[in-house]
Amino acid sequence: MPDHLAPRRVHPALAIVAASLPVFMATLDNLVVTGALPVLHTDLGASLDQLQWVVNAFTLTFASLMLGAATAGDRWGRRRVFLLGLVVFTLASIAAALAGSPEALIAARAVQGVGAAAITPLSLALVASSVAPERRAAAIGIWGGVTGLGVALGPVIGGAVVDGLSWQWIFWLNVPVAAVALPLILRALPESHGRRVPLDLAGSALGAGAVLGIVWAVVHADAHGWGSGTVLVPLGLGALALLAFLLRQATARFPLLPLRLFRSRGFSAANAVMFLFQLGAMGSVFLLTQELQIAMGYTPLEAGIRTLPWTALPMLVAPVAGVLAGRIGPRPLLVTGLALTTAGLGWIAAHVDADTVYLDLVPGLVLAGLGTALVFAPSATAVLHGLDAADHATASSTNTTLREIGLALGVAVLTLVFQDAGGSLTPAGFVAGTPAAVGVGAGAVALATLLALLVPGRTGGVPSPRRGADAVAVPVAR
Repeated sequence: MPDHLAPRRVHPALAIVAASLPVFMATLDNLVVTGALPVLHTDLGASLDQLQWVVNAFTLTFASLMLGAATAGDRWGRRRVFLLGLVVFTLASIAAALAGSPEALIAARAVQGVGAAAITPLSLALVASSVAPERRAAAIGIWGGVTGLGVALGPVIGGAVVDGLSWQWIFWLNVPVAAVALPLILRALPESHGRRVPLDLAGSALGAGAVLGIVWAVVHADAHGWGSGTVLVPLGLGALALLAFLLRQATARFPLLPLRLFRSRGFSAANAVMFLFQLGAMGSVFLLTQELQIAMGYTPLEAGIRTLPWTALPMLVAPVAGVLAGRIGPRPLLVTGLALTTAGLGWIAAHVDADTVYLDLVPGLVLAGLGTALVFAPSATAVLHGLDAADHATASSTNTTLREIGLALGVAVLTLVFQDAGGSLTPAGFVAGTPAAVGVGAGAVALATLLALLVPGRTGGVPSPRRGADAVAVPVAR
């Protein structure tokens, strides 16, 4: 019997730990760096544009390569590609810790994203293939809690490390984690495969080029102007690459992203909702973590702790939202969650001024945290609604990819608004630019709220998978 149909069973706890540690590390690293941005500005002399790229270099390579990595794992072995991703991520973390310039750090972060692209989409499939079917739902729930923990603790751990040691240690910490994870993976996670189809290298390259060109143009628009060649050339090339990518996916025998998936109303609406949500909400987080430090004078640790009303609530409430989504359908929860997040961002935008104290922002942070908690699990249900089990892995990877692109564009677009409103890396600059930028973020989430009305109501649950390891796919909460 093929190995993906009869995987070796190990103790569920060991399999969950082995698969979750690398995802926790990758999730943590995506957020842990936001608390260190003001320190990087001082220590490395990084400009605001360069600080954006410290975040976006990771996000763009992560988003661009995830679909291809999932296909590679299905074809050549999920554990093999997962291990390769962990090694690449760890070596890139060492390079980031040793970086002596913004450019070197940005390059290392880009390679980290390559490793994370192989880790994230394969982790859940490895968990599913390593535990008995009757324990699979519980294992997936624990796995989701671990990834949520990375989201919640990212700013706090980043702040603690930067305050107590140095910014370099937010990357050095990955080395001992990887040293523990590698032997665990070899012991606890058996090899498994999915559908062995050729990897669409051309599609992957075109998709990456489209994302890079468009985001590059937005990031540099404020400094060079929309009419400059520095902006227009990459924007035009990105648009052409996007068109070529769509044509390729429509005609390829084994497309990276089958366009037929968008015939599902749930898939299309949920992806649009999560793209806009990430753009508005997570783009705002990029600015708020710096607002707390630069404008309000908190240390990185103090700022990280003060983000917990937003970042910790999803970890606590999201499991309940997942259960409710199965009973009442995803649409009511999505609409409610997005409306709460819009209200929270609107509150923050309205209460940032020269006299703002932290308590003024707490109601907005709590509203945004509750809203975020009600969005992630129902969106995962909606994305898979009406799709064949064989398409679940691709659908999930597509959703996570679009969310990461939304995050990258959110950082770029909201920073552009921030700068146009007079924002700069000074206390007065953050007071001037943050309200307008977070207000635009609230507008993006408000639009997502309207689109959520198109999500199907009661889904009746996700179709039962024909092959557990291939069909289980839940987007990672970021």
